[in-house]
Amino acid sequence: MKKHAVLITVLFAFVVTLTSVSAVFLEFYKLNKQQYIDHIFTKYSIITQIYREHQQVRNPDIMLEANLAVYKLLIEKDEHNKKAVIKKGSVLKREGFKSVDASLMLSEQGFYTQQVVSDLRATMIENKNTIYFYIETPKGSILIKDEELKGYSNWNVLYTYTVIITVITVSFFLILQKLKPLIRLRRKIVLFGNGNMNISFKARGNDEIASVSNELESARVKIRTILDSRTLFLRNLMHELKTPIAKGTIVTQMLDSQKHKDRFISIFGRLESLITEFALIEEVTSIDDKSDFKEYRLVDIIDGAIDMAMVDRSGVSVDVKANVKIFASYRLYTTAIKNMIDNGIKYSRDAHVKILLSKGELCFESKGECISHPLQYYIEPFTKDNPAKNSFGLGLYLVDSILKAHGQVLAHEYDNGVNRFIFA
Repeated sequence: MKKHAVLITVLFAFVVTLTSVSAVFLEFYKLNKQQYIDHIFTKYSIITQIYREHQQVRNPDIMLEANLAVYKLLIEKDEHNKKAVIKKGSVLKREGFKSVDASLMLSEQGFYTQQVVSDLRATMIENKNTIYFYIETPKGSILIKDEELKGYSNWNVLYTYTVIITVITVSFFLILQKLKPLIRLRRKIVLFGNGNMNISFKARGNDEIASVSNELESARVKIRTILDSRTLFLRNLMHELKTPIAKGTIVTQMLDSQKHKDRFISIFGRLESLITEFALIEEVTSIDDKSDFKEYRLVDIIDGAIDMAMVDRSGVSVDVKANVKIFASYRLYTTAIKNMIDNGIKYSRDAHVKILLSKGELCFESKGECISHPLQYYIEPFTKDNPAKNSFGLGLYLVDSILKAHGQVLAHEYDNGVNRFIFA
């Protein structure tokens, strides 16, 4: 989820925008339609006035039709059509009101005005995009067709809504197109972080993402140059050191004093071991591909490590099933296990190390005192508890570096007098 936070944010903004715009246009549509209906409904006052005068004066029907025709109104005479409109038509608005008719009357006392109040109801009906006015009075009813007015048309609102939604959608896809280089850049950064130094960040364009990509490419080139220079320097240094060590070892054989001879042999041997460990550290820390990583049986790697450690096999017990396999660099992983065997035998009470597989993790158990510092202290280079021991303090540092190259970590726990180092 967090990996696509920007994309999810943009998608959320897109959905919220579409929802908001749709809600606004829906309310605008309802309001606009209601205003249109209220506006055209005012025509009923003219119709009721004409119809009321017709009833009072009792003019011929042809006069009523003529008066209504002036306002583009036509009486629906067909009873079948009249019933169909009233039954199937959509009632847009209905309103009841009082009609007051005043008449001048003569009596013995003289002239007087007589007022008659009657209930009227006007209903506006839409049927097949045609507007009808249905007038109901105590004396009868009449259905009038308006030849001028038409039903409410939402094309203008729909057109505007479609244009805005299209603009928003196109903008969303344009933003996604702009985010594509960012997604590719993230993938390249992951590959670069995993050790692929040949990945290229170079990008075309002048936008911010292209600028960041090109700056990363510049930084990658500089880092690659520094790493290549470092590797070349270390390799040349170790090569140049091996020559005087070899010469010193030969010259040592010419010494007459056996005591001095043994001392110099020990010194040159330690220097050669140190250079060998430096070479391994340089190889592990500068590894940029895993072409030599293959699938091996774990027991074969452990057997190779025991042979490399040159220890008595009785000092190492192995409890690992033969079918367990691991994807690793044989030489590096063998070196890591060999260092753990050396470390376990060197610091255990009984010079014995047990190698076992527990919950899918490789464990190295040896009896002895608990380490006096946190594990982090020992995986730093040139650190050790007992300076008198024949060690340069690079063993666990090298193990930790090899495990990191294999996507693992080194862990430690102490339980009932047993030190347990774990490849987790």
